[in-house]
Amino acid sequence: MRLLHTMLRVGDLQRSIDFYTQVMGMTLLRQSENPSQDYSLAFLGYGRNPEHAELELTYNHGVSSYEPGTAYGHIAIGVPDARAACDKIRAGGGNVTREAGPVKGGTTVIAFVTDPDGYKIELIERPNL
Repeated sequence: MRLLHTMLRVGDLQRSIDFYTQVMGMTLLRQSENPSQDYSLAFLGYGRNPEHAELELTYNHGVSSYEPGTAYGHIAIGVPDARAACDKIRAGGGNVTREAGPVKGGTTVIAFVTDPDGYKIELIERPNL
């Protein structure tokens, strides 16, 4: 088995594509419009399946916001330098909600950012990336 993608419902597809490509550095891999079913999809990532998991953004036409709920936690992205990633994300207009530093009770350096729909993204420092 292999993790293929994670799907997030978004309130503005282009705004989210812009965030994940311009601020988070992902590539828009493919997009599809499904007007008869009232939804649009965009798949983004740092590479394509099967080597890399992808992020699926789903826009349900006419729905501008969602409540993430209490079960959702975050997606995690490995970065070589969490502090530098926070600086770059902030400079691109992103919202850093936890500055880079050691995880509570450990030494792994993490940070958190929030996307335009309020979804949390954990940055985990992996110097060998």
